[in-house]
Order: sequence, then C-alpha cells, then structure tokens
Amino acid sequence: MNALRADASWPPAPDQLVVRINPMRRRHLRAVGRIEGQVYPRPWTHATFLSELAQRDDRCYLVAKVGNNIVGYAGELFALDDAHVTTIAVDPGWHRHQVGTRLLLAMARNAVSRGSTSLTLEVRVSNKAAQELYRRFGFAPAGIRQRYYENVEDAIVMWAHDITGPEYGHRLDELDMTVRGRTIMDRRP
Repeated sequence: MNALRADASWPPAPDQLVVRINPMRRRHLRAVGRIEGQVYPRPWTHATFLSELAQRDDRCYLVAKVGNNIVGYAGELFALDDAHVTTIAVDPGWHRHQVGTRLLLAMARNAVSRGSTSLTLEVRVSNKAAQELYRRFGFAPAGIRQRYYENVEDAIVMWAHDITGPEYGHRLDELDMTVRGRTIMDRRP
C-alpha cells in the first residue's frame, strides 16, 4: 500500500496537494516501470526508458512526485518545429488529482521554451478521458493510425498548432489556474 494512502490525512484536500515536477532520472525508473505496468498492456521496458533518457538533446522526460512517491511521468521528443508527446501516465491511485494536467502543462511549456510551434501525440480510440484532456490543451484529431496499439487498437493522431502564440499561452495560463493545490517545478527540464 502506498505510504501516503495509509496516512490518516489521505486523501489530501485538493487545495493542500503539492506535486513536484522533476526531470526523470535513472533512479526513478523502478517507480516509472511500476506505473507503466499498471496502465499499459505492453509497457515500455527499462531499456527503452534508458535509451530515451540518454537522448538529452532531443528528449525531455519528467516525473511527478507527491512527497517521495512518483505518481506520474511524461515524455516528449523534439523534431524540427514539432514536439511529440511520447508518453504520459499517472498511477491509477492518483487519477482525478490533476497529475496528468500538471504534467501536460509542463510538457507544453517546455515545448514552447524550446521553440516548438506544434505539439502532437497519439491516443487510444477507447481512451475518452485522455482525449478530453488533450482537447482542453487545444489538441484536435488529425488522423488515425490503424492498429497502432498492440497491433489491435487504433490511435487518434492529435495536433495542437501555433503553440508559441499569445492565445495558446493564455490557454495554458487558464488551465494552470484550474489546478488545485501547488505544482512546483524543481528544476528546468
């Protein structure tokens, strides 16, 4: 059982929740792998994460922590003017605590700071909750990748364009204001 959940103060009041966003490091991979195994039928391997972390020039991977516990993570890669969200996952015990929103805000702001003009990602056709989150961030469906997941389920390809403009910055600020509690970026990605 998660130590935070065993505490009498669980769950924390939304306004009291403090989530720290840190760059992902090798030492985080055991916890990341545990979450990965809970949320994905075909989880990335430890070696895959190590390979991604080694590509610092064109990748960014972050973890979300509550206390000493990793409760989520996200990653993106950069190619030309685009940032591609490669993964985002939240521990099922931490769903509905806006961890995914916090991580996606960090990913979007990082993409803007690195000069990306567009964001893209794939999402399972069946994952309506994630699709709704992405729509709030300005992502719109642009196509389908057939049998993308496990060679069975289709993926919706989604894009958010013009992320360097003031309108997108305003969108991110508005989303940030809806997040209860505090989000602390410990170090720049």
